[in-house]
Amino acid sequence: MDLFQEKSIKTSRDFRPLADRMRPESLETFFGQAHLVGEGQVLRRIIESDSLVSMILWGPPGTGKTSLARVIAEETEAAFVAISAVTAGVKEVRQIVEQARISQQRGKRTILFIDEIHRFNKSQQDALLHAVEEGTLILIGATTENPSFEVNAPLLSRCRVFVLQPLGEEDLQSILSRALEGDEVIRKAGLEIPEDVKGSLIRISGGDARILLNTLELSVDLASKQKGLTSITLDMVKEAAQKRLPKYDKKGEGHYDTISAFIKSVRGSDPDAAVYWMACMLDAGEDPLFIARRLVILASEDIGNAEPYGLMLANGAFQAVHQVGMPEARIILSQVTTYLASAPKSNAAYLAVNQALDEVRKNGPEPVPLHLRNAPTGLMRELGYGKEYQYAHDHEGGFVEQEYLPSKLKNVIYYHPKEIGREKEIRVRLEQQWAKRRKRDTRSQNASKKSK
Repeated sequence: MDLFQEKSIKTSRDFRPLADRMRPESLETFFGQAHLVGEGQVLRRIIESDSLVSMILWGPPGTGKTSLARVIAEETEAAFVAISAVTAGVKEVRQIVEQARISQQRGKRTILFIDEIHRFNKSQQDALLHAVEEGTLILIGATTENPSFEVNAPLLSRCRVFVLQPLGEEDLQSILSRALEGDEVIRKAGLEIPEDVKGSLIRISGGDARILLNTLELSVDLASKQKGLTSITLDMVKEAAQKRLPKYDKKGEGHYDTISAFIKSVRGSDPDAAVYWMACMLDAGEDPLFIARRLVILASEDIGNAEPYGLMLANGAFQAVHQVGMPEARIILSQVTTYLASAPKSNAAYLAVNQALDEVRKNGPEPVPLHLRNAPTGLMRELGYGKEYQYAHDHEGGFVEQEYLPSKLKNVIYYHPKEIGREKEIRVRLEQQWAKRRKRDTRSQNASKKSK
């Protein structure tokens, strides 16, 4: 007997991580995702009626995708084969399909669980198509990315997509209690865990059961090494957690969701929410110039002439962020974000150009009226180019009423200033200068409001 074997015999401790040791073995010990596996819910009905279908489990890390797949296999007495899309290739997939076919002939179903299925390329996903189509095996894919973008359409059409949500506080409390009561290593440590420490563990986890259990395990390990210590402290939890990596992928779903929340918060005039989502992006390592660029666009699209200074500030911030860089760029971004979020909003300029573009694309550009055309030659003047054009500065107030639109579009209005911020002044001035056209517009807008 060699030394390694001798040491193996002397110890019976399970050295798997706590998160793996505490995987649920049945629906009764699976916590969370009540909208899927709660009493009477769709996935629970599928499991209990033993009418399995291939599926994609889409959700954040630590929400139970792998555990749920194992529970499904256990509850339905199916063979369970798990592979990772990071390491498996087409050859391995084909071997599994062939083995599943043999098992099927012997009356045994096979569940193939593919973790991070979004990392499978097209050829790897295509290798599964026929087996899934024919029911040779039941595919359960797990992904943190939107399967609409990451899974091939032919494979996606053969699967049902179930969306998993971050775990709620009650679910996390149940998982924590189960670990404290049911894990031998944790129990033997004999450490007290005060309620405030439990609360801290749950808050740090951010809805991720794996983070919760990993932090608990490391906290117990740190406390066990200190003589005379009888309980876990908040400082130990913080030390064990260190700085959690943000759940944010600059090229993935988190990127687009977070920038969307940021823009919508600024547009919705909520500076507190806006600066929070900005902090999430910066903490995850987002390029500050990307944020600044989006603010420049927003300043014109969503604020416009209600506060024209917003565009100047955003553009100035973009230049300053480029020159200064992080970490000080965060201050500049915070200033412009909170200002734009607090500013009056108008998308009138955005709507105006879109409406004008729709007209041009639908009917083509109309000829420029003769009186607006340039007349650099005698022939052009003889043809009437520039004739009867009135120079605005020759008139009182620098304004003269004349037609600038093509005759077919006479009296059309594209720009409808809102009664907010600086744009309210613009609206009044335009209604005075273009009284006939703008009064007609006012009447039509009032009629539209009444109809709503």
